[in-house]
Amino acid sequence: MLSEATRRALLARIPAQPGVYRMLDAEGRVLYVGKAKELKRRVSSYFSRSLNSRLQVMVARIADIQITLTRTEGEALLLEADLIKAHQPHFNVLLRDGKSYPFIYLSTQERFPRLAFYRGPRKGKGRYFGPYPSASAVRETLHLLQKIFPVRQCRDSFFRNRSRPCLQYQIKRCTAPCVGYIEPEAYGADVERSIKFLDGRTDEVIRELGERMDAAAAALEFEQAATLRDQIAMLRRIQQRQYVTAADGGDLDILACASDGGLHCVQVFFIRGGRNLGNKSFFPQAPADASAATLMAGFLTQFYADKHIPPELLLSAEPEELDFLEAAFSERAGHKVVIKHRLRGDRVQWLKMAQSNADLALQTRLGSRAGYSARLEALRELLALDELPQRMECFDISHTGGELTVASCVVFDAEGPRKSDYRRFNIDGIVPGDDYAAMAQALGRRYQRIKQGEIPLPDLLFIDGGRGQLSAALGILAELGIQGVRLVGVAKGPDRKAGAEQLWQPHQRHAIIAPADSPAMHLVQQIRDEAHRFAITGHRQRRDKARRTSVLEGIPGVGPKRRSNLLKAFGGLHGLRRATAEEIARVDGIGAALAEQIHQAMQQNSV
Repeated sequence: MLSEATRRALLARIPAQPGVYRMLDAEGRVLYVGKAKELKRRVSSYFSRSLNSRLQVMVARIADIQITLTRTEGEALLLEADLIKAHQPHFNVLLRDGKSYPFIYLSTQERFPRLAFYRGPRKGKGRYFGPYPSASAVRETLHLLQKIFPVRQCRDSFFRNRSRPCLQYQIKRCTAPCVGYIEPEAYGADVERSIKFLDGRTDEVIRELGERMDAAAAALEFEQAATLRDQIAMLRRIQQRQYVTAADGGDLDILACASDGGLHCVQVFFIRGGRNLGNKSFFPQAPADASAATLMAGFLTQFYADKHIPPELLLSAEPEELDFLEAAFSERAGHKVVIKHRLRGDRVQWLKMAQSNADLALQTRLGSRAGYSARLEALRELLALDELPQRMECFDISHTGGELTVASCVVFDAEGPRKSDYRRFNIDGIVPGDDYAAMAQALGRRYQRIKQGEIPLPDLLFIDGGRGQLSAALGILAELGIQGVRLVGVAKGPDRKAGAEQLWQPHQRHAIIAPADSPAMHLVQQIRDEAHRFAITGHRQRRDKARRTSVLEGIPGVGPKRRSNLLKAFGGLHGLRRATAEEIARVDGIGAALAEQIHQAMQQNSV
């Protein structure tokens, strides 16, 4: 069973995106496969709500959780079905039957075929299109198809007993085949267009409609041309490609690589018979500065040394010696193997999904206990600490030309980022652009609470800056009587180049300069970059809020009613800025003293 610390760290790294999650036991067997629109919320719910006895048994056996990101919940639903069929997890008994997925049914055996929603075994005559991710997706598709191709959707019992057209004919959603208002040949043309669209041959349908639109426009039938234009637009809206299914039903592997902080990840998706059988992350050892081409070539050579090679490999980067690899793989596999990295169409979306999963797996690895502990140990050695730091904080400052300054504080512990402890500080009352004063104010507010026992004291305190910022921080801590905190200034190196940072400590004449591939420096960079990101995000939010806020809202005594009266009297803020104090005082509810305050505020904030 997952420990509390491991579970918290694992859940913290799961994003709020659609995808599929897999619960694994200690031996790596899949216990459960599920899908979610928001993975973080769904997976967290297993550990934060009352569960039935079956799920309690499952949760007690969970040793790891793996996730696969998808673009939409619909894709996650179809991928979930494929993974359940492949792994047959014990706790997925309710989802083993494919009957739960709806289809669109076309009764092609009838003279006037019918389009309808269908759920169940596909044994009857006719065509079945799907499966669709949800019943609502089928109903929406049928509703929009009815606007474009007037193929009947009424029940056969209703259709056979009509003596006059129904409302659907009146609103142009049907051509009334029930009462003979259309010939079977003309009706069949609409059925054929529906089949082409549902089969994914949308380009043919759009091209045909486009030709009809051009002909209508040439004949000056602009209303008909506009209708066809709208139909083409609706066709594009209806089309929903499911990128967890290969259109040609072939066999291929998709490989995407990602590098960060000296680590590398290669994500491999295995597609067989057009279905996604799953994916796996690999973390090959390679130099920190290895290029994507080098990494991909080395991985391909070793990975396929004893494995089946599919006819097609889709890569995120062109490997070194591409021609050699294709020839060698083709010879070993006994069939032609094509390696592609410049893609079009559906395969672009496949590769994007693989790249998203590679990026996520790498960031998870960076924050995982194994990789993180190695960096933490390297940092201890670099700074000559007596023991591993259990809590680290980093401060950064963000502003635009000194305007609306925001300071950030991020917290890392033995498990990685502790986002629940992150804090931002809006800095006011300083000379604009004075980063020393801003840092001093943020530290004072933060460590006053620490002194009062509201927040744990960190072992390490990183300051984004050199000796000047470090001295300001040291002065604040001394003033508050804070002891036992190791201060480190993270100064940018020559030309502000990443990887050349210098670490400054109090009372040291020389900076600590570690190699660019140092695990300790990678951890420092990760912490510093997170503080920088958090500060910039806060500053942008504050700046956007200020731009949406009226100058009048900051004037005491000017409430919603008086603001409304002022804006109505002068036609907006521009007119109010041009008004004199005497003119402002004539507005209902505004006295002379308040008018003078308003006038001064408007002049100070004028452009």
